Amino acid sequence: MTLYPDRCHVNTLVELPGSSPVAGVVRWDSVHSLWTGTMMAASLVVAPLLFSWGALAVCLLLTGATLLLGHSVGFHRRLIHRSFECPLWLERLLVWIGTLVGMSGPLRMIRTHDLRDWAQRRSDCHDYLAHRRPPLHDAWWQLHCRLELAHPPAFDLGRAGRDPFYRFLEATWMAQQLPIAALLFAAGGWSWLVWGICVRVTLSVTGHWFVGHMAHRTGPQSWLVTEAGVQAHDVPWAAIATMGEAWHNNHHAFPGSARIGLYPGQSDWGYAFLLLLEKAELVWDIALPQHLAREGALTRVAPEHGHPSPPAAVAVVGRG
Repeated sequence: MTLYPDRCHVNTLVELPGSSPVAGVVRWDSVHSLWTGTMMAASLVVAPLLFSWGALAVCLLLTGATLLLGHSVGFHRRLIHRSFECPLWLERLLVWIGTLVGMSGPLRMIRTHDLRDWAQRRSDCHDYLAHRRPPLHDAWWQLHCRLELAHPPAFDLGRAGRDPFYRFLEATWMAQQLPIAALLFAAGGWSWLVWGICVRVTLSVTGHWFVGHMAHRTGPQSWLVTEAGVQAHDVPWAAIATMGEAWHNNHHAFPGSARIGLYPGQSDWGYAFLLLLEKAELVWDIALPQHLAREGALTRVAPEHGHPSPPAAVAVVGRG
């Protein structure tokens, strides 16, 4: 029987002596602030003047496709959590689509995610990393600022950090919108371009912040993570829009699982897409809760809707 490594650890973060997620200073991030602000300004001022039903349809279609293929499957479940295996060409394609979402480059996304993941599992962390401040305050911090810790950990991004394609995407993540913008302009003029780029990026970036804020503040819980200073909540109304990512309490409990919607009625389009790729023999070794070493790490709390526990969810199970 083949045993697979625990995929619940923070993959890239290297904790140094004295590393602490508590003390730090929040500073304005000019690059991301100007990018996000420009996209939002165009969405609020220009987009209404160029509205058409075709432009709205293009915006929604591209938003759903990039969030599903790129952010949920490419960035989160593959590049960050390594919850399934696939050919390198497919990984790179999905990560490129994830870059088109418009949040940042892939390497920064890994560091940002893993820092927050590590910090929230500690007994305490900075308010920035815990989403503790009121919504407008947290929105300013998350969309326009960065946290500089006084005693930060280090990162070893491994193969992804050495990959020349990912380094290229990291350096040109904003410019990756240009070929899509050219195609949209050729097909539908300024209306399609503004709605397909500016409005889409604004919806994705602000939506990602808002769901993340809510997922660490209030909502249903099935599990508590032992000794974690920040616990997660599910955000059921956002399940479809986030491709399953909104079942965040499940994700905190089983972070290495490629399946996030664990119970009947919990929509998870990201996992459904992975099953299609598995049938096409393009992905394999898909990690599920029963494949992860979580014994002693979780406490089952009263379920909100009478969901049963995932089978063997806290046991190490071989897949081979």
